[in-house]
Amino acid sequence: MPQDVPEFQTLREKAYASFTEHLLARTIAPGQFVSQRELVEITGMPLGAIREMIPRLEADGLIRTVPQRGLQVAQIDLNLIRNAFQLRLVIEREAVTCFCRNAGEDELQQMLSAHEALLAETQRWVTPSRLEQAQQLDWDFHDRMVDALENALISDVYRVNSVKIRLIRLAQTRMLPSLLPSVMQEHLAIIRAMLARDEPAAVMALETHIEIARRRALGV
Repeated sequence: MPQDVPEFQTLREKAYASFTEHLLARTIAPGQFVSQRELVEITGMPLGAIREMIPRLEADGLIRTVPQRGLQVAQIDLNLIRNAFQLRLVIEREAVTCFCRNAGEDELQQMLSAHEALLAETQRWVTPSRLEQAQQLDWDFHDRMVDALENALISDVYRVNSVKIRLIRLAQTRMLPSLLPSVMQEHLAIIRAMLARDEPAAVMALETHIEIARRRALGV
């Protein structure tokens, strides 16, 4: 452990990570009211770390303090869906432009091959493990483009927003067998445009991909 990192800060980061893991696993449900003591039991972290974590969760919009009721986990509502997808589009539009310009040919070819192989396999039969693999490939694809901006502030904001997006997906737009082929095809359109170094086409393909996901989340 680095000597310049206070112990409470390390525990706070662990508590935050545990909270988001339980949130995405639905051990903690959107809209649920929880006490600090309950968070201690759920996360397995000490009360001090929980108290240090709460201001960060509030700043990130993952929890809010309701007078006389306690701590409420973020709810999935129309505003959350609209705001989260708008922020996602703003960040990823810049990310795909820069990635199209700067990504190496080998990395883009690897992305293309991984998507094509998974699509070919799942066109025959979609198993739970393949579905999980597709979901991870989806997340990794977008995370990689954002991280390639090499801007820690943007990556941090994007990671918090991704938690909200993934919460929305768990409720309305999670990866399903019926969605998998279209999602992979949407990714392939982005990757092929990047391989051609066609920035406008890559941005357009990304915008189409995100808009389809947003409309699915809104139920329109």
